[in-house]
Formats: sequence, C-alpha cells, structure tokens
Amino acid sequence: MNINEIANMAGVSRATVSRFLNDGYVSTEKRERIQKVIDQTGYKPSSQAQMLRTKRTGQVGVIIPFTDSESISRMISGISVVLRQAGFQMLLANAENSVREELEYLKLFAENQVDGIILFATVFSREHKKALEALQVPLVILGQRLDGYSCVYQDDFNAAKEAARMLLNGVDRVGYIGVSEQNKAIGRARKLGFLAALREKGIPWDESCYAECGFSAEDGYQAAEELMDRHPELKAVFGATDTIALGAMAWIQENGKQVPEDVAVAGIGDMTLGKLIRPSLSSVHFYYQASGQEAARILLDLMNGNPTNKEVKMGYRVLPRGTVRG
Repeated sequence: MNINEIANMAGVSRATVSRFLNDGYVSTEKRERIQKVIDQTGYKPSSQAQMLRTKRTGQVGVIIPFTDSESISRMISGISVVLRQAGFQMLLANAENSVREELEYLKLFAENQVDGIILFATVFSREHKKALEALQVPLVILGQRLDGYSCVYQDDFNAAKEAARMLLNGVDRVGYIGVSEQNKAIGRARKLGFLAALREKGIPWDESCYAECGFSAEDGYQAAEELMDRHPELKAVFGATDTIALGAMAWIQENGKQVPEDVAVAGIGDMTLGKLIRPSLSSVHFYYQASGQEAARILLDLMNGNPTNKEVKMGYRVLPRGTVRG
C-alpha cells in the first residue's frame, strides 16, 4: 500500500493525500474519505519518508555505564515512559564501565542522527568534554552536574551527610567503603558528605578507615574484610551504595558480629533487597524513576527548540531501619 493507492481508493489526487499526511489543508469531506481508507487498510507512512519530511528519526540514544543496577533500571523506566508517550523510541547502549565505550557510543549516536542523547554520567574526562562539545544534537546528563549542560542529578552530598548522622548514633569509630573519586557524585560527593557529618559530631577521621572498591556486592564484601582486618574495633560501616553496604553486611554477619549491636551499617539507594533482608538495611531513597522522567522531559524540550540549559537537583528521603541503633 502506497500513497498513490490511497489516493485512488479515496478518489482524490496524490497531492491531496500528501497534504493530509503532512497536516496541510484538506477539505473536511476529502479528509474523511482519506481517513476512512487509511483506517480500512491500516496504512502507515514509511519511517524513512517521515524522517525526510520532519528531519527527525524518532529515536533517542541513552548511554548507561552498566546494566546490573536497580537505580539505573528505575531511571531507564522513567525515561521510557516519557519518550514512549511522546512517540519516540529509546536506543539503549551499555558502556560496560568503559570510558572508551562511552565515547564510541556518543560518536555513534551523533553520526546516526538520533534526535537527542541522555548520558548516564560517571566521570568527565578531557575526552568526554571534547566529545560533548562536538555534539550537534541535544544532550541531557543524568546522574551528575556539568557546567553548561542540562543535567538531572541527586543531592549526593547532603544525602550522605544525613545518612551518616543516622549511622553515627552512639558510634565513635566508623569506616567508609566508597568508589573512586573520579566519579564526582557517588565517589567524591558522598564521601565529602560523610566526612562533614563526622566533623559536625567532633569525630576524628583516619584515612586508614577508608576502603575503595567497585560497585558490586562482592566488592563490598571484600572491602569490608580488608577494612575490618585493619580496624576490628569499628562500630559502624557506611557504604557509598546499598549494594556495597549489603556486601559489607554479609561479611560482618558471617564473621560472628551482630548488626547493629556490634557493627551498624547504612547505605544509599533504597534497594529492594535491602528492605527484604533482616535486619533491613538503613538507607536513603532517591527518586530515580522521577529523575529519568525529568531528564526525558528536558530533552524533549531541547529537541523542540528550547535552547535553555536546565539543572535539576532531586530530593531524597532518609530511611532508618534495622541496621542502625535507635
């Protein structure tokens, strides 16, 4: 079925059908005839023709650092809902924690002319900034803040500070398990928030009470072993993420210590698993799905010709549960 056949069946000219499909003027009587034929035949204009006409692909590229993350899944869900309602398809690219892969996907999406890009940011290397400056399509950064770009990000510093206050109730020896400070949000901002809470309570900090690891529960488990071997006197452990905290908690319990009586534990992220284990993990809830929705809305706004960059810092909620002292 093509436009000529639609015109013949409706008894109108090809030009009239073309105007109808492009929202041009067509009399009510002819419009009804064309629509009746389209309804009967199920005709759909080709995506290639629509792209040539509208200068749009109907696709948005979304670059994520890895797939094994509940927080990323929630944000993707939020993005998907907004884009789908607006008639866009989401092309998902997993960089697998590789800076090189992130840069390749930015280049790939730009060359294949997606209508916009959402980048789940972890680090901003010189190469990243150069690639972003070269982009000719609208971009929204999700998860971190970068001057000059539209961003949706979490209040990592204050969230970590309040979570640390919760953890430090009746505790004066605490360890921190974090990730590389190249990650300015999860790595740097959360650690700084934690240290601010220590200063507020007058608790001295020893850098040997810090362990750095990856993002998995296994990483948290190994980091807790390293940390507790160095400082068996620790009365609390703070994980930069719930996944890290859950790994640390597993090691603590497997080695004969009670949580929170011997060692209190807290994380950030409000993972489903953290609510199901016993004792349930004390954490901070970030509005990840709403973050994804907000990023998608901002991108749609940029794609519709609004050049104004917008920054949105999301809220959070601290959740004391069974792993901290009352």
